[in-house]
Amino acid sequence: MGILVIAEHDNKTLNAATLHVVAAAQKISGEITVLVAGSGAQAVADAAAKVAGVSKVLLADNAVYAHQLAENVAALIAELGKDYSHILAASTTLGKNILPRAAALLDVSMISDIIAVESANTFKRPIYAGNAIATVESSESIVVATVRGTAFDAVAAEGGSASVEAVGEVKDVGVSKFISEEIVKSERPELAAARIVVSGGRGVGSGENYHKILDPLADKLGAAQGASRAAVDAGFVPNDMQVGQTGKIVAPDLYIAVGISGAIQHLAGMKDSKVIVAINKDEEAPINAVADYWLVGDLNTVVPELVAKI
Repeated sequence: MGILVIAEHDNKTLNAATLHVVAAAQKISGEITVLVAGSGAQAVADAAAKVAGVSKVLLADNAVYAHQLAENVAALIAELGKDYSHILAASTTLGKNILPRAAALLDVSMISDIIAVESANTFKRPIYAGNAIATVESSESIVVATVRGTAFDAVAAEGGSASVEAVGEVKDVGVSKFISEEIVKSERPELAAARIVVSGGRGVGSGENYHKILDPLADKLGAAQGASRAAVDAGFVPNDMQVGQTGKIVAPDLYIAVGISGAIQHLAGMKDSKVIVAINKDEEAPINAVADYWLVGDLNTVVPELVAKI
C-alpha cells in the first residue's frame, strides 16, 4: 500500500506547500501518489507528475471540484483512500478543512500538524503552542495526517516523471455550494512561502501607522507582511496576515518583528524562522528571548532609519 498526498492548487498552478508534504511522505516507506481534484486542472496534474519522488498522479477533473468544496473532496478522498496506508495533506486552511472530514468518513482518527516522521506509524507534533513536542503512535489501518510544511524541506519541483491517470469518481454530496470569494491581490510574496517577512504588532499603534512604517521596509526587502493577533484584533490589518498559533505558520530566512511583544501564541507561528530580528521599545519583551538580533528603541524612529540605510 502506498501514500496518497492531496495536492493544493488553484486549478492553474501547484502550490509549493505540496512539495513539503511530498518530502514528509518520502520519509515513510511506500510509493507516493498525488491526488489533484479540481476543474480544468490538467496543468496542475502535469506539474505534480514532475515532482521528485512522485510515482503516480490521479486527476479528478470535474466541475464538482472546481472550488474544492471540503465535503465533495473529502468524499472523494475517502473513496480513493481505502487503497492507501497513509493520506497526507498540508497543514493549511485547505488541508485542515478537508482531511478531518475524510478521516471521519474512513472512521479513523487523524494526526494534525506533524513535524517529524519517526516511523510509518509514529510521528512528532507540537502541543501547548509548540512549547512541548508530543510523539504520537497511530494504530489505525489508515494514517491520516496534516503536515506542517515549515518542518520539511521541499522536494524538487522538477525531475520526476510520474504517470497521470484520470479518476472517474465524482462525489457531489450536495450539502454546500460555492457562492463567492474575495481575494486580496498583492505585489508582495505570499506570506506562508516568503523568504523574508516583516510583521507588526500592537506597538505600531494603528492601521495607518502600520502601513506608514512597515510598507517602505517590506518594499525595500521584497518581503511579505504579517501581523500579530493583537494587531489583527485591533483592526490594523486583515486576519489573513496573522502569524501565530491561530494564524499562519511561517519559517522564512528572515523574520522582522516590529512592535510585537512575543506572546507564546505568536512565537508558535514564527520561532522556526532562520534569523529573527526584533524591534521593540521594551527590552524585557518576551520576543527578545528567541530573537537573534534585537533593537531597543522607538519603532517610529528606528524603522525609517533602517529603511534609509538599506
